[in-house]
Amino acid sequence: MRARLLLSLTAVFALTLGVGAAAAQAPIKIGDINSYSGIGAPFTGPYRVGVEMAVEEINAKGGVLGRKLEVVFRDDKGQPPEAVKHAQELVESEKVALIAGTFLSNVGLAVSDWAKQNKTMFVVAEALTEALTWAKGHDHVVRLRPNTYEQGRMLAEKAGKMKYAKWATIGPNYEYGKRAWETFRDRLKELKPDVQVVGEHWPTLGKIEPGPLVTAIMSQNPDALYVSLFGSDWLAFVREAQKRGLFQKMFVVGILLGEPEYIDPLKLEAPEGNLVTGYPWYDIKSPAHQDWVARYTKRGDKHPVLGALIGYVTYVSIAEAIKKAGGTDTAKLVQAFKGLKVETPIGPITFRASDGQSTMGAWVGTTKLDSQRGVGVMVNHEYIAGEKVLPSDDEVRKLRPAP
Repeated sequence: MRARLLLSLTAVFALTLGVGAAAAQAPIKIGDINSYSGIGAPFTGPYRVGVEMAVEEINAKGGVLGRKLEVVFRDDKGQPPEAVKHAQELVESEKVALIAGTFLSNVGLAVSDWAKQNKTMFVVAEALTEALTWAKGHDHVVRLRPNTYEQGRMLAEKAGKMKYAKWATIGPNYEYGKRAWETFRDRLKELKPDVQVVGEHWPTLGKIEPGPLVTAIMSQNPDALYVSLFGSDWLAFVREAQKRGLFQKMFVVGILLGEPEYIDPLKLEAPEGNLVTGYPWYDIKSPAHQDWVARYTKRGDKHPVLGALIGYVTYVSIAEAIKKAGGTDTAKLVQAFKGLKVETPIGPITFRASDGQSTMGAWVGTTKLDSQRGVGVMVNHEYIAGEKVLPSDDEVRKLRPAP
């Protein structure tokens, strides 16, 4: 009897050890929600390639804490309700450790609110509205890319030194477009009190009718135009504006418009002389970045675009946070992201403890046609680190809601 009992206990103990070992070796699942179809696809397609590249490299080195990373991708189709539905399913059915991604700002805000209510870690890769980490910020959300406030101020600091006083704007009629303009406008007025706004134009995202808009802008006769269009909306606007000579009649400032995703498709139609934020991957000389470009190009036989870099750095950051947390417990991940330092292909960044915003910066420069490559490029560009334009911790405390 005693021998039989001992045998049974031994079997149970062995089974428990086996289950524990299997759990320890199970992959760490991350749910990625993004606009993989529609207007976001030129960015999110390469973003996914960057994610897969990061995960492959991490797993080839043994994974994180001895476990492989596994990404479960979902397409939100640019719709907040769709994104929230996916977040719920990923956590409940797929048992992901955290949610990452989002491209459109209104989608990012919807998933962030869900993450707050459900105490799930949410790592925003791209959605740019400053509200994500400030007015609607909370402990369960962090963001990688420099937000609308940062990029708007970067551009305003340059434009504020120029002669232009009469401004118009055109951008998509949703959270990102409005925020991108307001931050730029407010800083520009601080630098140049004589600035006048002579027109604002807000087409529906993905449904632009460029002809009437170009006519309306030119009839207002601004000295300069601020643009927050992107994707197919920007391509359609450029082609109509080129026919009418808009770029010859006014100075243009464009947030994101130096990104290869949006300038490459225009080829030699790309306008010259625009002040833009973007990603001059072909002209960044640091050894770490050049090595990353070589690995990326070898992997897919294509040059990188900004989406690819964002996808890669997002998942490198997630891996570092899990290491620092010692696992995937949400409360520990929240703490791990506070002050998290990450080495990236463009240098070290930090996720600020005060708001979860990373210090990743952006390049500001001027567009020019490169006839040899047959595309527009950025010249006279400068990398501006996020910490140079972000508000202080004291200012952030005033911007964020009380815990």
